[in-house]
Amino acid sequence: MKQVIRIVHERCCGMDVHKKIIVACVITPDNKEIRTFGTMTDDLHELVSWLQSHGCSHVAMESTGVYWKPIYNLLEHTGIEILVVNAQHIKAVPGRKTDVKDAEWIAELLRHGLLQGSYIPSREQRELRELVRYRRSLIEERSREVNRLQKVLEGANIKLASVVTDITGVSARSMIEAMIK
Repeated sequence: MKQVIRIVHERCCGMDVHKKIIVACVITPDNKEIRTFGTMTDDLHELVSWLQSHGCSHVAMESTGVYWKPIYNLLEHTGIEILVVNAQHIKAVPGRKTDVKDAEWIAELLRHGLLQGSYIPSREQRELRELVRYRRSLIEERSREVNRLQKVLEGANIKLASVVTDITGVSARSMIEAMIK
């Protein structure tokens, strides 16, 4: 006897997201429709309009790189529930080799309530995290440059670090400028 899996979401969409394209599969009670969209802002607005025209209540996509973020940012205030799913949880199914099949598979799993989304912080938290990461990278880059400067000076037998506590301080910069002139 064939077992029927319960439908949890009547109108939903599975997306296979890439750098340059998004393959989306909308499943409704009447049919299944697949479309490909670009990833530019106008394309994403067209995608959102398309989802809304089908009355999609839920969307699921893999968390591939950073490519899911612009889609998530546009969808998060539309009332559509978004699931960003770990790709490893989806890819475990053999035989899927095309973007269309991936999108269809994600849509089917979502339709039957078989996907669990990853935790996505609020927009404010995401933006703050990005700023903090960027600040950290700038601090690390500055530190590398200071170390590089110290190495160049040491290589030229200029022992600036033995006479100043901070080779980026006012005194050290004045000494370096005087040596250059």
